[in-house]
Amino acid sequence: MAEVLEIKQEEQALINRAYEEMVASIKADLDDNDRKVMRESFELANWAHRYQRRKSGEPYIFHPIAVAKICAEEIGLGATAIISALLHDVVEDTEITLEDLRIKFGDKITRIVDGLTKLDGAYNVKSPQAENFKKVLSTLVEDVRVVLIKMADRLHNMRTLGAMPRHKQLKIAAETNFIYAPLAHRLGLYNLKTEYLDLCMKITDPEIYHSIAKKLQETRRERTSYIKEFIAPLRDKLDDMQVPYEIIGRPKSIYSISKKIQNKKVSFEEIYDLFAVRIIVDVPPTKEKMICWQAYSIVTDVHRPIPERLKDWITIPKANGYESLHTTVVGPKGRFVEVQIRSVRMDEIAERGFAAHWKYKGIAGQPDVYERWLDSVREILENPNVDAIEFLGNFKSDNLFSEEVYVYTPMGDMKILPKGATALDFAFAIHTDLGYHCTALKVNNKLVPMGYKLKNGDQVQIITNKNQKPSEDWLNMVITGKAKNKIRSVMKERKRREGELGMEKLERKFSHLKIDFEANIEILLKFFDYPSRVDLYYDIAMGKLSIPEIFKNFEVEQNRLVEISETVEPEKVEVVERKIEPEKSRKSNKVIGKPRLLINGEPADKYDYTLATCCNPVQGDQVFAYLTANAGLKIHRANCPNATNIMANYGYRVMKAEWSSTTEATFVADLKITGIDDGPGVIERLSHQISTQLGLNIRSLSISGEEGYFEANISILVRNTDQLNIAIRSIQSLRNVSTVSRIE
Repeated sequence: MAEVLEIKQEEQALINRAYEEMVASIKADLDDNDRKVMRESFELANWAHRYQRRKSGEPYIFHPIAVAKICAEEIGLGATAIISALLHDVVEDTEITLEDLRIKFGDKITRIVDGLTKLDGAYNVKSPQAENFKKVLSTLVEDVRVVLIKMADRLHNMRTLGAMPRHKQLKIAAETNFIYAPLAHRLGLYNLKTEYLDLCMKITDPEIYHSIAKKLQETRRERTSYIKEFIAPLRDKLDDMQVPYEIIGRPKSIYSISKKIQNKKVSFEEIYDLFAVRIIVDVPPTKEKMICWQAYSIVTDVHRPIPERLKDWITIPKANGYESLHTTVVGPKGRFVEVQIRSVRMDEIAERGFAAHWKYKGIAGQPDVYERWLDSVREILENPNVDAIEFLGNFKSDNLFSEEVYVYTPMGDMKILPKGATALDFAFAIHTDLGYHCTALKVNNKLVPMGYKLKNGDQVQIITNKNQKPSEDWLNMVITGKAKNKIRSVMKERKRREGELGMEKLERKFSHLKIDFEANIEILLKFFDYPSRVDLYYDIAMGKLSIPEIFKNFEVEQNRLVEISETVEPEKVEVVERKIEPEKSRKSNKVIGKPRLLINGEPADKYDYTLATCCNPVQGDQVFAYLTANAGLKIHRANCPNATNIMANYGYRVMKAEWSSTTEATFVADLKITGIDDGPGVIERLSHQISTQLGLNIRSLSISGEEGYFEANISILVRNTDQLNIAIRSIQSLRNVSTVSRIE
């Protein structure tokens, strides 16, 4: 007993130390009352979580303390947010109620904690994850601190994910990639966004992550030396400006380096701009632009610039408020170096985003980008009929885009839209009525289709007609949630009006059967799988579904519709049984030989499963199982292009999957190969290396060459990832082959 008490005392000492370190990290000003209430919130949370431990075995209270520290130190939030962070799990995980918090801490903190509390797990929804995201995101317009604390919570969970089972790590990483990383970008929290993406990659692509991390560590001394060589000739000229400045070099994130390797099809050693040099000038807001451009002039005098790589986000800040000058120059030894030039104010906004926004609000004379953004969020929230998954889709497309286009009205007013937005999106963005009655669009004084994708600098003129109305095919011409919502609303209203006749027919039938309409209409919706009454009435009115056709499936019992159960005659059972065998054989033919898998720890043979064709998993890949709506279980790779969307929106359908043992089964692997086209021998060399030297079967091969360059797509059959990696290295070693990559 004494030993247990001693351990608890040691743990409590560590807990108290963690709390004091958190308090010491707070950047905001605190008064005596703030410190008192903060201490009370810590003591309540410590008591409430006293019996709980994390998967790692440590006392649970370390988690809310760590979340509060991230809020204080890395986001720069104040006392109210820190108190709420300390309490963020007490309602969800302990016997403490919202009313208890309201009595002790007041309405403001209680509302924030309520926003952070997940919905009841028994809540009957299509996607629990999407519903919880919707609840949290809906608080944006009321108190953005809820979202910021949630992001700190997610960051700490990602940092300590190692103790979780593999399949849960994949789900959490997918949710993070799907919503939290884009949200961090939109709120200007670049450090959080970068760490989210790096940590996600560490889980979904551990081999590539650790390979790049190792190479960054190995080249650290060389990079430091190069940065010094790059900076040295700049200092004298920057000193001549006679303004305080700081100049630093930092490596790019592992995720961004990986993307560059993937997109450019080059090796780590071939990437020169592994780091960025940042020049931060300390000047008043009135002199920021002038001094930043002066610094740019000095940089481009010393090092040769690449003009097309200049990005001016000082004159026109990004949609999330980011301001900076970016340019790429050719440094010593011919290496490309990215240089970022900004003021102290700009740097703080770039690092702390929304949290720093309030400190500088109105100082630089820029429009309030966050207020404009929150207005667009309010518009999406105004539609109460959108389900959670559709809400998330609209929210991401309208509010979490990472790239944007700047377009103009005929009067020269600028509008920022997501990259890929169309001329029709622009019409709805200006005003709903302009979108409804749009008959034609001119871009730069030329007529264009409504689905024309806008480019930076386009000037758009909208031509309207009061008799024009949206049609269903307009949904294929827009990408923004606002436009889609407005078009769907018109379609729904039109369906409602045209479906009134169908509703009357149905009501007469219910009256004839002497059964209650409201008590039975939902039975029909569920049986025929209609999303709403409007859709059912419309199809009846349009003749797509007749009243006799509906009611032949039901009989009336005790004032309720009851589905007629079909009786199966004995001789029909034999026919059904005979049809099962071909279905089994078709399934087993989807891979050559049967791979051995475990799904949720059980042999996969008891499930109806197939390998997903979107990512073609190979034995040895990290995989998961996804229960589809009508095609059984699909086995996907952890880094499948569709994995993020599946796990973020339908995580409750995801099951743990793992290879149970090595078998002789073979799998399809698709490779993309590029290189120098030196004549007709290319195909022969590739096929000889794969078929003769490696002994692998080629399933398909397509190749095209132009101006001395070739690109080939080859499908080969392999037994596992080891054999695949050997094949990639072997092909890479061939003369004039530049890159070999697995097609995701």
